[in-house]
Amino acid sequence: MADCIFCKIAQKEIPSQLVYEDEQVVAFKDLEPQAPVHVLIIPKKHVESIMALKAEDKDLVSHILIEVIPQLAKELQVDEKGFRVVANTGDEGGQSVKHLHFHLLGGRSMQWPPG
Repeated sequence: MADCIFCKIAQKEIPSQLVYEDEQVVAFKDLEPQAPVHVLIIPKKHVESIMALKAEDKDLVSHILIEVIPQLAKELQVDEKGFRVVANTGDEGGQSVKHLHFHLLGGRSMQWPPG
């Protein structure tokens, strides 16, 4: 999508603090971190939200959840004490950018309910 900020980050049209990249995904530090570790993991393919995922996207989502997030948690040293993964969906879910993204938060105790 031409005006999507996350698509522009994935295409390196907008600079970011990349912490991970492969052929399907990029991960970068959040500009307004809510924890000592706050990374956004996004697919390079534009998908608006969880609700826009299709069956053809199952390998992409599996790659993010089974491979990328655990690897990043280890690299960012939050794997042992714990971390939170969040995917906000829709306006009331707090989704501010209409491109599927997962927040990886760690480095502090997470409270419940989140807010």
